[in-house]
Amino acid sequence: MELANLIRAIPDFPIEGILFRDITTLLNKPEALKATIDALVESQSGKEVAQVVAIESRGYIFGAPMAYQMGAGLVLVRKPGKLPAEKVSVEYSLEYGTNTLEMHADAFAPGTPVVVVDDLLATGGSAKAAIDLVERIGGVVVGVVFMIELDALGGREQLQGYDVYSLIHY
Repeated sequence: MELANLIRAIPDFPIEGILFRDITTLLNKPEALKATIDALVESQSGKEVAQVVAIESRGYIFGAPMAYQMGAGLVLVRKPGKLPAEKVSVEYSLEYGTNTLEMHADAFAPGTPVVVVDDLLATGGSAKAAIDLVERIGGVVVGVVFMIELDALGGREQLQGYDVYSLIHY
């Protein structure tokens, strides 16, 4: 199954000049969704993984079924003001400003092996921020996985030193 062909390209969304990759056209096909989750899980085979750390919001789509299949827990990385308990936060740069991500400070014990997951690797800012949160509370990042990577934006360079896997490349 050629998964990339199931993703709709929408020009000039959300702003002019952006080619948006709409994954909803893949997600609504059961076989394609299963193939995607299976490939992301398989990319981490042979690794000890205790927690899957999923980045808000589309990372949750992949993080929960991955955690289930891997027999791991699920940790949510959220935008500010969404988590009720003590948290760690990190601010990171975007092309047009800054953003902040947060994670519960007690999400896992130091030394816990984790995989970070999101739907898309573009510039790498949110993925690197999530990695920083994991490492701040002592987690060990054993893998970083994405459904899609936009190669021309160079996000992989932000993640040097980590085992990065992307299922689909544009």
